Amino acid sequence: MMEKKVTWLELFYDLLFVAAVSKAGHVLLHAEHGVITFEYLMKFVLIFIPVWWAWVGQTLFINRYGQDILIHRIFLILQLLSVMVMTASLSTHFDQYYLSFFIGYIGSRAFTAIQYLTAHKSKGEHQQQAARYLGICFLIGILISSGSLFFDSWLRYVILYAGIAVDIVLPLIGRKNLVKVPVQTHHLLERFALFTLILLGESVVSIIAVLQADHWDMKSILFAAFTSIFVIAIWWQYFDNVEKKVSKEIQTAGQAIIYGHLFIYISMSMIAASIQLLYQNQLNYVFMIGFVFGSALLYFLSTSLVFHRYRHAHLRLRPRHLAVMVGLLVAFVLVDLVYRVPGYVIMGEDMLFFLVYAKLTT
Repeated sequence: MMEKKVTWLELFYDLLFVAAVSKAGHVLLHAEHGVITFEYLMKFVLIFIPVWWAWVGQTLFINRYGQDILIHRIFLILQLLSVMVMTASLSTHFDQYYLSFFIGYIGSRAFTAIQYLTAHKSKGEHQQQAARYLGICFLIGILISSGSLFFDSWLRYVILYAGIAVDIVLPLIGRKNLVKVPVQTHHLLERFALFTLILLGESVVSIIAVLQADHWDMKSILFAAFTSIFVIAIWWQYFDNVEKKVSKEIQTAGQAIIYGHLFIYISMSMIAASIQLLYQNQLNYVFMIGFVFGSALLYFLSTSLVFHRYRHAHLRLRPRHLAVMVGLLVAFVLVDLVYRVPGYVIMGEDMLFFLVYAKLTT
């Protein structure tokens, strides 16, 4: 099988998600009385999941069935327009923008479903079955979510996200059909790595916000330096693994990559937000410790899970490595709870954690 290349139109498609990811991540900057309330944490997740799933839907279609031909370009451009409407409608004030968000998101999913239902006619038997299954799954999700239009209360969101949940879960249930049409692992890892760059860019934006501070002293200089090294360590750890440590020849349904990256991306949004919140000292100290190191732990666990399946056997992390990393985080938390430390020290601990993680995995 010829190795699939990422097209320029796919990269152009990703540009819209820069704005979508940024809007979702900014929800985490709403600190009230020293904490990010459960309401805003939930709003972040509820905004982020449709953004991630809309991107995944088109990416997976291109991976299995896409060709750089006119009809597929037209569908991707229609997807672009739908995502543009959805992104413009992303807000913590859900009710005010609900209809336009619904049109953008459901439009994106509908175009993906149509592509699957029309692709199977010219493919082999297993490809036909997989395309038909995915197309029907996504139509079921769309129909369930469309029921939300008949309600004005909180029920509308229950129904909307019930449809999205069905959309997400049904491919997992139908894995036996999908493994017969394995993903092109090289292309899929490359696409998810490119989206990871978008999330990493949010941390860079947070560093720039710190660098624009009016007053500079030794503490702010140390904070900026530690943060910069910390973000570089994340880049080094992730992309060295993608480039050198994983087998791109493994043929699977790709679900560890797909679903595992949801948690990687959520943790990276949390990390980007924590940089600004920590520097501005907007959070209660104990909550801040939990948020900063909780973000790091989520990133560590999700990247370990995703790459373990695809990493060459002799390069996989051993239980002792996991124990070292978790033990390091626990030690930082305990020390910081006993001795109140300034923000730049917490960022320095984060930096040290990711430097050790990068060293172990690269």
